This record gives sequence, structure tokens and C-alpha cells, in this order.
Amino acid sequence: MTLTTSYMGLTLAHPFVMGASPLTGHLDSVRRLEDAGCAAIVMHSLFEEQIGRAAPRTVVPDWRREFANSRAFFPRPEKFPLDPADYLEQIRLIKSAVTVPVLASLNGTGIDGWLRYVPLVEQAGADALELNVYYLSTGLQDTAAAVEAEVEELVRSVKELVRIPVSVKLSPFYTAFANLAMRLDEAGTDGLVLFNRFYQADIDIETLEVVPNVRLSTSADLLLRLRWLAALSGRVRASLAATGGVHTVIDGIKALLAGAHAVQIVSAVLEYGPQHFRAMEQGLRYWMHHHEYDSIEAFRGQSNLTRCSDPAHFERASYLRVLQGWRG
Repeated sequence: MTLTTSYMGLTLAHPFVMGASPLTGHLDSVRRLEDAGCAAIVMHSLFEEQIGRAAPRTVVPDWRREFANSRAFFPRPEKFPLDPADYLEQIRLIKSAVTVPVLASLNGTGIDGWLRYVPLVEQAGADALELNVYYLSTGLQDTAAAVEAEVEELVRSVKELVRIPVSVKLSPFYTAFANLAMRLDEAGTDGLVLFNRFYQADIDIETLEVVPNVRLSTSADLLLRLRWLAALSGRVRASLAATGGVHTVIDGIKALLAGAHAVQIVSAVLEYGPQHFRAMEQGLRYWMHHHEYDSIEAFRGQSNLTRCSDPAHFERASYLRVLQGWRG
């Protein structure tokens, strides 16, 4: 029996990967992750705004000017764990400390001056790059076409700058997500990571201030990921990764059945410690033995929608069945 999987051309001992988190800020934590059986490590993100402070931004498209003007609300530089130069050094240090693949993570939305940093992560030794495209459009003049076109242009620009694999971490908030996934696939992305967390701020009714509201995910967050993994599996060339809502081995198996090539875990590791990777691996091995599967590929994607002639009608039918059951 083998648990080996291929993600963006990278060979992983098993599908369970450390997603972007603060744990990669310390070498001792990184070593513990590998010792506990983590198959690959995604570094915490370096943000476009951090790089932008080191070099002035170039021309900003009109539809993004509101975003650019809001930079005064961003955290001060000292609030970030690493500055751009230190981030590159951290890649080198992590690569020298572990043998598993190491993926850098850049969080940005525009196609301006911060892209000069992209080749540097490859030069520092990263095995792949994850682009975290976190942008929620609130402009009244923003169109879906314009927002999606910039994501597509960003992917094309990055792919021209590096030879290492590039994945795109997306939110589900796009009008026609399947079409965007297809266009990013055609633009050359090597992987699609579904989905980044949508952190929703709260309001303090005493101070009247907006306050951060950060919570760990739960298994309930997985369901949205499963639907889109199943919808895209077998229909795009890019590798698929699940992130968000994977806490138990049952969650991980569901993601693989839906079509995931890799499963990123963060909240469960923060809650249970790095040893959770060993538990996930052992649980997957037991399930595969019980169901007589010799490899991940023997069952990966078995619950996707490629067998369905019309996925849209399938989703509509599922929706109606849920409502019917709820009404009794």
C-alpha cells in the first residue's frame, strides 16, 4: 500500500500538508512538523503591502484605487513576523532544516511593483509558490469581469517570472467560479487551493470600533470545499488542494474522494499539535486497508461530478432534496 500523491508535480509521502500558518516562523516548529510526519510545508504569507512599503507602487488601476487608498488602515510593519528580506532568509533556513517540499506564500491582488519579489522566492530555494489572492470587491463600479480578469492577468504574470510550480489560493466569492477556475487553468496555474478563509470583522458596540474576529475552522467549513473540489476534479488540469475544515481523518478522506491531490491542515494542528499529522496518516492507512485500496489514485475523485452529465442540474437537485428533507 502506498499513500504517495503528486501535487503540482511534487511527490508527497501522503496528502496531508501544513497550510500557511504562524508555525513556519520558527525553525523548531518546522522541524517538529517534519518529525511528526507532515508531507509538505506552506510558509505563512508575505503580503503585497509589506513589499509595497519597501518599494513605491506603480500605477494602480482605477477600479483598485479605493483599495490602494486604504493602506493607512493596514498593520504597522513591526506587526508582521518577517519583513521581505527576512522572509527570503527564512525560506533558505527552512529548506536547510527539512527534506519535505517547502512552498512560499505571497498574498496580493495587483500586478504592480510587488511582483519583482516573485523570482526571489524561487532563488531562495522554494519548491513552489502559493499565491493567496484575497480580495473582496466592495466598489460599486467594480465588475465581475474586471475583478476576475486581474486575477487571470496576475497568474499569467507570475508564471512568466518563475519556473517552479505556482498555485492560486482563492475565495469562493466569484460569480462563475467554475469558469474562473478554467481560465486560470488555461493561464498556466499548476494548482488551485480551495478556499482561503474569509475573516469577518465584528463591531464593538461600546467603542464603536471594528475589531478582528479570528476563529479556528471546524469540520462544518469543509462542505463548501467538497462541493467545488467535486465540481472541478477531472475537469481541470491543475492539481487541487483543500484547505479549511479538515480536522479528522474522515474530513481528509472526504476531500480526497471529492478530488483533492493535497489536503492542507492548520486549525487542527494548532489545536492538537504537530502529532496530528501522524494520526491523519495512520487513519488514512487504516481506512484504505479496510476498503482494500492500494493507492490514493485508486479512490481519489470517486465522488466528483465527472460522471454527472449536467453538474448544474445535479446541484439544483441536491438543493431541492435538502429542502424536502428539512421540511419533513
